[in-house]
Amino acid sequence: MSKAKISAIGTYVPSKRLTNKDLEKIVDTSDEWIVQRTGMKERRIAGDHEFTSDLCIEAVKDLQRRYEGTLEDVDMILVATTTSDYAFPSTACRVQEYFGWEQTGALDINATCAGLTYGLHMANGLVTSGLHKKVIVIAGETLSKVTDYTDRTTCVLFGDAAGALLVEYDEQSPGFLASVQGTNGNGADVLYRTGLRSDLNGQKLEETGKMVQNGREVYKWAARTVPAEFHQLIHKADLRPEDLDWFVPHSANMRMIESICEKTLFPAEKTLTSVEYFGNTSSVSIILALDLAVKAGKLKKDHTLVLFGFGGGLTYTGLLIRWGF
Repeated sequence: MSKAKISAIGTYVPSKRLTNKDLEKIVDTSDEWIVQRTGMKERRIAGDHEFTSDLCIEAVKDLQRRYEGTLEDVDMILVATTTSDYAFPSTACRVQEYFGWEQTGALDINATCAGLTYGLHMANGLVTSGLHKKVIVIAGETLSKVTDYTDRTTCVLFGDAAGALLVEYDEQSPGFLASVQGTNGNGADVLYRTGLRSDLNGQKLEETGKMVQNGREVYKWAARTVPAEFHQLIHKADLRPEDLDWFVPHSANMRMIESICEKTLFPAEKTLTSVEYFGNTSSVSIILALDLAVKAGKLKKDHTLVLFGFGGGLTYTGLLIRWGF
């Protein structure tokens, strides 16, 4: 039984916009082609001297402004990112440095687009176990810095953003109801970013650090996996799809989300997304979708929703939660 809930939210997106028209000038594509295949119209891009930790700090500042309590007693910082400023120190340590919370742990999580849901799952475990009382889960990405803008199939997808959720102790009204996780490491070569090694087949690449994606294979895996695990998740809590207020999948691509909803038999009008004006922001996309709904007055206290992150690994985590504020 969970003893934790989500109690606050904050987000930040850079001011620079990269529209489909802008992309037409960079690569052989068109606004019509991008919208038809992805549903995306624009995405936000970090400045040359703006990095993931900067975005994360601004997201926490936004949370701090909107939260009625204090963050001085935060005792763990978890940052989900694949684009940390440095190999080390962690982005979480950079956030700690800025806010000066000395009695706190700090840890980065790399689960790609599933990073946010993995982070929330870990935070729930840390608080419910009694090891921690207040955990801030941050997702931040500057994907524009690792996007290959000569690859027309991937460069149209990705944007930069950050978001933060506060998970704190609440035994009377816990917010975490059920979870599912799974991994298919055999699919690692369909979505990856090069690092110390070259590509997963051992071939030498001219430039390391860029993302490589086989979009068709990722699409097929997500469209097959997410609907099945969605039903497994709500079955764990003895609920039916009609008992949910909202479904919040990772906003990878609007066409993928439409396919998932069709196979899940869950109405698209009760599905929250952020893909249209922010693109695919990896681990951040779910927080952006949640905050858009909060600001629109759609997401309210005690609403029941499924958060489902999925991505490179290939790995996923789904959470059934009750919204806490």
